[in-house]
Amino acid sequence: MNPKSNHKRPKTGKRRTFAARFLIPAFVSVSRPLRLLVITYYWPPSGGAGVQRCLKFVKHLGHFQVEATVITVDPAQATYPVLDESLLAEVPPTVRVIRTGTTEPFESYKKLTGRAVPYGGFANEGKPGLLQQALRFVRGNLFIPDPRRGWNRHALAAVEQLLAAGEQFDAVLTSSPPHSTQLIGLELKKRHGLRWLADLRDPWTDIYYYKDLHHTPLAAWLDARYERQVLTQADAVLVTSPETKRLFLAKLPVLPTTKFHVLPNGYDESDFRQSSAAPTDCLRITHTGTITELYRIEQLLKTVATCAAAHPEVPLRLRFVGQVSAELRGQIERAGLLPITEFIPFVPHDKSVEYLLESSVLLMAIPDVPRNFGILPGKVFEYLAANKPILCVGPTGSDADNLLQECGAGQALPYQDAALMLDTLETLVAQWRINSNLDLPAVSHTRYSRRALAGELSKIMNN
Repeated sequence: MNPKSNHKRPKTGKRRTFAARFLIPAFVSVSRPLRLLVITYYWPPSGGAGVQRCLKFVKHLGHFQVEATVITVDPAQATYPVLDESLLAEVPPTVRVIRTGTTEPFESYKKLTGRAVPYGGFANEGKPGLLQQALRFVRGNLFIPDPRRGWNRHALAAVEQLLAAGEQFDAVLTSSPPHSTQLIGLELKKRHGLRWLADLRDPWTDIYYYKDLHHTPLAAWLDARYERQVLTQADAVLVTSPETKRLFLAKLPVLPTTKFHVLPNGYDESDFRQSSAAPTDCLRITHTGTITELYRIEQLLKTVATCAAAHPEVPLRLRFVGQVSAELRGQIERAGLLPITEFIPFVPHDKSVEYLLESSVLLMAIPDVPRNFGILPGKVFEYLAANKPILCVGPTGSDADNLLQECGAGQALPYQDAALMLDTLETLVAQWRINSNLDLPAVSHTRYSRRALAGELSKIMNN
């Protein structure tokens, strides 16, 4: 796919910084703490990227006179792709967490396929066989918006029990994916008229793997109808990037732009108390998290091989921490990079941060899919907090590109731009010869701390 052929941004005059495109209402003081009901499927001991946003909001909201109650799923019944028990320690002891049962089809999936629960975008499945294709069709047409909708009635019952006991909440926040969680907020709005904040960490019917679910026209229509109802009925819609805001407004231009608030993912300052430990014996490039062939780093891998061959005196090393697809491993092998590549399976979040700090350079990539200009991986903020140069493979002019340039941490390298990739790597190699510590002298990223973003959420609640 050509990363630039199907998406051009309208010209809007002077380019604004990523941060300048935030829309945050003015703060209104209150005389008592606000009470927020957070409804999220992903919560510790779930691991991975999906759990971080709500966990960090709740962790820091107490500093802004917001008391949070969390409704989530019982981990004994949940279907999490990965677990991270260490995150349980980050839940403040004053926060009430209510765990419910659930009804989901994933046990049947595991028995039929012999495989684990699919990651987002099926990153851990590889090339699907006939059975997997059939199961994706079932998932896309019988479980709308998604198979975790079976949790909704359990979560709704828990909320009704709280309300029947006389508890009151100033607002309800529903976080997705799974986007079925937004239907809980929709139902609570209809039944009780509660103030509702719909937090969408990813697009809904425009998410990059949507076509892989093989929706029939009827199923696609119903899913899009749910999406419109949520965007229309929610009192506020929270998104993680300016492009996602633009995407939703383009779908429903009659909605006021003030309804949509860009609250990106961020980094937790407490995760970065330890010092950087850049290696002195090699120039190590590290990627953390899930990555597949959709991220189109094959040209970068070839360029790394070229650079390594041209500078044998500078030991280049690659490290992948987390899920790497079989096809991408094949690309690494074909580039001749297996001898200098280290694969580390999923690790707890705190250990993942250690690997960032033990690196010379950090690698991230934006999947080469339609509407990828708004994809802003949560890891980018932790990459920024690690204060390392960032190699970002993806489209220029995207939200990720704007953010990196704003913070002085790098720029997007188009998927096939071998010349720019080589020039960037050669510059890093030359700098490494002078000083093996490539840490950046200063990066303007403090506005993206989790605590600061929790403060912005409290302002939205107070509005």
